[in-house]
Amino acid sequence: ACEKANFRCTVARTPEAALECFLEKHHDLVIIDHRHSRYFDAEALCFVLCRFRPDREEASVMPLINAGFNRRYVENTNMMACYNELLQLEHGEVRAQFKLRACNAIFTVLEQSQEAIEITNEDQVIQYVNPAYESIMGYQQGELIGREILEVPKSEKNKPDLLETINSCIRKGKVNIQSSKHKDRRKGSLDVRSTTSRGSDGSSQRRHSSMARIHSMTIEAPITKVINIINAAQESSPMPVAEALDRVLEILRTTELYSPQLGTKEEDPHTNDLVGGLMTVRVRGRTRVLRKNRNHLTTPLSLNDIPPRVAQTMENEDSWDFDIFNLEAACMKRPLTYLGLKVFSRFGVCEFLSCPEATLRSWLQVIEANYHSTNSYHNSSHAADVLHATAYFLCKERVKQSLDQIDEVAALIAATVHDVDHPGRTNSFLCNAGSELAILYNDTAVLESHHAALAFQITTRDDKCNIFKNMERNEYRTLRQAIIDMVLATEMTKHFEHVNKFVNSINKPLAALEENGEAVKGILTSPDNRILVKRMLIKCADISNPCRPLELCIEWAGRISEEYFAQTDEEKRQNLPVVMPVFDRNTCSIPKSQISFIDYFITDMFDAWDAFADLPNLMQHLDNNFKYWKGLDERKLHSLRPPPE
Repeated sequence: ACEKANFRCTVARTPEAALECFLEKHHDLVIIDHRHSRYFDAEALCFVLCRFRPDREEASVMPLINAGFNRRYVENTNMMACYNELLQLEHGEVRAQFKLRACNAIFTVLEQSQEAIEITNEDQVIQYVNPAYESIMGYQQGELIGREILEVPKSEKNKPDLLETINSCIRKGKVNIQSSKHKDRRKGSLDVRSTTSRGSDGSSQRRHSSMARIHSMTIEAPITKVINIINAAQESSPMPVAEALDRVLEILRTTELYSPQLGTKEEDPHTNDLVGGLMTVRVRGRTRVLRKNRNHLTTPLSLNDIPPRVAQTMENEDSWDFDIFNLEAACMKRPLTYLGLKVFSRFGVCEFLSCPEATLRSWLQVIEANYHSTNSYHNSSHAADVLHATAYFLCKERVKQSLDQIDEVAALIAATVHDVDHPGRTNSFLCNAGSELAILYNDTAVLESHHAALAFQITTRDDKCNIFKNMERNEYRTLRQAIIDMVLATEMTKHFEHVNKFVNSINKPLAALEENGEAVKGILTSPDNRILVKRMLIKCADISNPCRPLELCIEWAGRISEEYFAQTDEEKRQNLPVVMPVFDRNTCSIPKSQISFIDYFITDMFDAWDAFADLPNLMQHLDNNFKYWKGLDERKLHSLRPPPE
């Protein structure tokens, strides 16, 4: 019979085996063979397995009931009779027990809920109210159960057809959310959310959070207003639209509205490792302190004292094709001070800050000295490269229309300091190693927070290099905030958030208003949009290597790969998690890593930046470089360049 009913069945032949089996599997149905009781005490066994007393009593079976049995079955050799008995047990007592357990769980939740909950039947007669309802409304449960809702005092602000709407939805088997107002015994009226159940089949149940407190807020955030509008629209919408709006509300209630789920466009280990290494923080319990590298200061020099060879390499510094590596070689790997003096002079930074050129010169030297020359990539040459790209972008017409001089100065300073004291390791590495910086900044934007903080510490601790010393307080605070915001924007975990905000807040509205000059100006100069432009500008400047001329692109690719190789080597030596396993110097394909980086991070961002700033030369370089890496990969080459012919 059990096999016919598809029951999973276990047979035990001794009391000990039966007890052990029951404790292990917690069966829903236990049948004890009482025909040959001389081998064991069936009543005692049942008493151990089932210790509850049923409510009903029958004299003839009382001893069995006392022992814990709840059903007596007379031996029957007919298989169908046994099968029918099992079906009755399954659809009767077993399912009833399941429902009872579910009801107990539901009522436990209702009793503990902080929301006021009132349940009625189809005739609007109150069946249940929870303690929160009693507390908020000031009524006792006994005063309400059995009464119709109409008998409970309501606010006169309710819609006149509210109950009819609810009843209509019940008849149609829909879920409906309505706001009604009940009168509190102690206070005024309260917003109460009413939910009607869908139908007897119980399908497509949805959960809705109460908006009562949000509706009554004195100061509403913009997102609250949006949610309120959507909720109001739901009340008069057909079911498919209401369900779609439910999904919209779920999305709006998340904290990262502009950040995508971190999946890759394809199953690409290079992309996975770049995302894992640059956009996530992996923490393990190891403590390690990174040594700080300090370089002594070089001799101060003036813009007019720049050696001829250095000056010659900077003649075309306003061109995108400017070769930063020629400058690096000409000035003994100290390009930031030289390029900084020329760029800052071109933008009138000293005049804006009211500081002497000597102070700016000292500041540039101090900042450059705090970059690690031992890093293959994150050194002062990278800072100079980002400064050059920033200055180039600031000269684009659309950018000039959007930003004021204080924004330009903030961008140039932020580019100069954005990686100061970079240890040549990623945030994930620092968190895994338990470094001092990771502990100080709570594993959140560790390096970016350090760069910004250290830059201001270095600047303000000595008047000789304090370029902010003569600024008016409020203007300094504005400038400082802009610099910090831009440096923090270079953190890759916020990459997609910044790009998506820029596209949705600036590019799309501009595309729709191309003919309306005043409207375009309003979009470009609004404070919020200026912040987005500055973030996008420094982000593009920071990772613009794939948009440089091919030879420069190849050199930067080799340098960043070497820095990642060194990190992987150290992670293995220190027994730390390897956050980017593909960057193993013995197996890594540099062309594949560049293709993945361009595909995942660069293409969409520079498409958006090009649409705003008009950068056809950069996009042409990007296309050429991508084809170069693709060609190497198709030839199964792992190196930076093809072998000589």
